[in-house]
Amino acid sequence: MRILKLATLLLLCCTAVASAQQKRWTLEECVTYAVENNLTIAQYELDLENARIDKSDAIGDMLPNLNVQTRTSGNTGLVLDPTTNNLVSATIFSASNDLTSTVTLFDGLRNVHRLNRARLNAIANQYRLDDLVDDIRLNVANAYLRVLSNKESLKVFRAQYAVTEQDLKRTAELVESGVSPRGDLLEIEATAANQEQQIVNAQNMVLISRINLAQLLQITDYENFDIADESFEVPPADILDNSPKTIFAKALTFRNDIRFSMSNVELARKDLEIAKGARYPTLGAFFNYNTRYSDQTRDPITGQKIGFKDQLWINDGISYGAQLNIPIFNGWSTRNGIRRSEIDVARAEMQLEQDKLDLENNINQAYVDVRNTAKTYEAAQKTLEARRLAYEYSRERYDVGLMNAFDYSQAQARVDNAEAEVIRAKYEYIFRIKVLEFYFGLPIVLN
Repeated sequence: MRILKLATLLLLCCTAVASAQQKRWTLEECVTYAVENNLTIAQYELDLENARIDKSDAIGDMLPNLNVQTRTSGNTGLVLDPTTNNLVSATIFSASNDLTSTVTLFDGLRNVHRLNRARLNAIANQYRLDDLVDDIRLNVANAYLRVLSNKESLKVFRAQYAVTEQDLKRTAELVESGVSPRGDLLEIEATAANQEQQIVNAQNMVLISRINLAQLLQITDYENFDIADESFEVPPADILDNSPKTIFAKALTFRNDIRFSMSNVELARKDLEIAKGARYPTLGAFFNYNTRYSDQTRDPITGQKIGFKDQLWINDGISYGAQLNIPIFNGWSTRNGIRRSEIDVARAEMQLEQDKLDLENNINQAYVDVRNTAKTYEAAQKTLEARRLAYEYSRERYDVGLMNAFDYSQAQARVDNAEAEVIRAKYEYIFRIKVLEFYFGLPIVLN
C-alpha cells in the first residue's frame, strides 16, 4: 500500500513537471513577461528612481540645514585656558558644543531652476522608459508572428509530404505492374527527398525563431519554450484611410520618443538658466549657538570649581548674520559655462527636429510597406490559386499517362512554393498593419 502511494505521488509529480514544460505562451503573455522581466527596463526604472531622488535633493537644497558639533580635548603642559584665554602650565580637560544653521536666501534663482530641472528629468526618464516598453512590445509581436509563420510553413510542408508519399506508393505500384517507367518512380522519390529537406529547414526556422523570441523574453530554457497554436487572420487595413501626414500629426502628440526629445530640450534650457544664475550675487544667512566647559573654571569669589551643567549656560552664546558674495571675475568660468549650456540647447533642439524627421520617415515607410505587402499578399493568393488549378490539371494528365513524373513534380513544387509565399506574405502583412496602427496610437492587439 505504501509503495502504491509513493508510485501515485511520483506519477503526479511527473505529470506536474510535464505540464509545466508543455506551457504554451500566448502573445499577450509574451508581451507582459517581456515588459516585466527585461533587464534594460529594470535599469531604466532605476534611472527613474534616481531622478526622483534628485528632485528630493533639489528640495532639500532650498531648506535650512542644521548641524551639531561636539568637541572634547585634554591638554598637558603649557596650554591655553579656554575660559581665561591665558597660558597656564597644567592639565586641562575642556569641551565645546556648537549648533549651527545656514540657509541660502538668494543665489540667482539657481535653487528654483534646479528643482524644476529635477522635476523635468523625472518626467523625461518616464518617457524614455515608456518608449522602451513600446519598442519591446513591437519587437515581441514581430518575433511571435515569425514563429507562427514558420510553424504554418512547416504544417504545409508536412501536408505536402503526406500527399507525395501517397503518390510515391501509387507510382511504385504502377512501376511494378509495368504501367509506368521506373524513371517516374525515381522522380517522385527525388521530390519526396526535396520535401524532406524542406521539412528539416522549416523545423530549423521554427527552432531559431523560437530561440529569438525566448531571448527577447530573456528565457534560457529554449527546449521547453513554445507558443500557443493561435491563428490570426488578416485585420482590416482601415488605417490606410488616414494619410501619412495625418498619422504623423497624431504621432507627435503621444509618441514617447518625441516627448523624451522635447523633455531634453527643456532640460537643456533649465541648465542654461542655472548657468546664468551664477552671474548674480549670492545671499545667505547663518545662526550659531555655542557653549564650552573646562575643568579649570572656578568661581571668582569662592574659588570652587564650577560644575559641568552650570558652565554650559554660563559660557553659552549666540551669533547670527548674513553673507553676501558678489561675483566679479572668475576666470571666465561663468561665461564659458553659459556658452556651453547654449550649445547644449541648440544641440537638443536639433536632435528634436531630427527625431521628428526620423519619425516622419518611419511612418511614410510603414505606410508604403502596408500598401506593398497588401499587394504582395493578394498576388500570392492569386498565384496559389492558379498553381493549384494547374496542379490539379497536371495530376489528371499524370494519372492517365499524358505527363511525365518530372513535369508533374515541377507542378507540385510550384504549389509548395506558392503556399509558403502566401503564409510569409500573410504574416508580413499583419505585422506591417500593426506597425502603422502603432504609430497611430492603437494598441498592438492581434485578433
